[in-house]
Amino acid sequence: MAGSLRSTARMPLAPWFVSAESVHRRFRGGEQMRIAAAQARPCWLDPAATTKKVVALLEQAAARQVELVAFPEAFLSGYPAWLEHTGGARFDDATQKRAYAAYLEAAVELTGPELTLVTEAARDLGVFVYLGTIERDVAVGRGTVFCTLVAIDPHAGIVTAHRKLMPTHEERLVWGIGDGNGLRVHQTGGARVGGLNCWENWMPQARHALYSQGEELHVSVWPGNPRNTADITRFVAREGRVFSLAANGLLGLDDIPADFPLRSALEEAGVTEYCRGGSALAAPDGRWLVEPLAGEETLIVADIDLAEVRAERLTMDPTGHYSRPDVFTVEVDRRRRAASRFTT
Repeated sequence: MAGSLRSTARMPLAPWFVSAESVHRRFRGGEQMRIAAAQARPCWLDPAATTKKVVALLEQAAARQVELVAFPEAFLSGYPAWLEHTGGARFDDATQKRAYAAYLEAAVELTGPELTLVTEAARDLGVFVYLGTIERDVAVGRGTVFCTLVAIDPHAGIVTAHRKLMPTHEERLVWGIGDGNGLRVHQTGGARVGGLNCWENWMPQARHALYSQGEELHVSVWPGNPRNTADITRFVAREGRVFSLAANGLLGLDDIPADFPLRSALEEAGVTEYCRGGSALAAPDGRWLVEPLAGEETLIVADIDLAEVRAERLTMDPTGHYSRPDVFTVEVDRRRRAASRFTT
């Protein structure tokens, strides 16, 4: 099944490449890694079609010898863009209820066919994947959607499913509040890699939790707007002395299906673009390797040299020689939260 899917899911994007030389690498002989951000449009609320697009992009990345690919927040199967434009907070509104029902129906399960296919593709292609999803809980919260960043190792499969710690503003109308279970760093290639969703990248404790696990490449995923990544991408790079990769999406009125319950309300609102990209990459000293790129679907590919991380930590290692564990104590609870715990 996976093979036939991948053979028919070609979707070439204009490449965007930063070579090791073009980013003015200053160190030779370090551990080099090729990474990518997939700045793309989802097939909104169509998980099967979006899965095909994910696999096609992974094929393109693997053909260019990419070792890690990051996809935007909620890419599978779409950001809830209708909320701020249609009065999403109206209590007990019948149309808003139908919109949520459609959104819940389009959510994916961690053991479902969509993520199974992506996991198989990651394994076959040898690519580590960070994929933003809208996840439906299959255990105790079957009516709740989480904004989940799924990390897929080509050898071990799904290694974390990080549910966004705190949805931002109107997102709380449709996304549940996550927990610390996914605050984990993974070894892939030569790098220790961690990831966060959107505005939780502004949460000092969340960043600290990843830094303290030896993070060297930080992945942030966003629905898509250059203003969101203009400051925090470089800030994370300088604070953590890490490479900071931001993956942003694109979404417009034309991507919303005609049968979506609030499509006419979106048309009346007059807004045609909801997510405009803004993917970016910053080096451990804070300089841009790729400035926030807006407006185009593309696979942004770049070479990084992890020797730069080690060099920049001479003057700052936030959870090493520049930490004060005798003064500050940080405790991270990584238990998965549930409504009830049963004992026998």
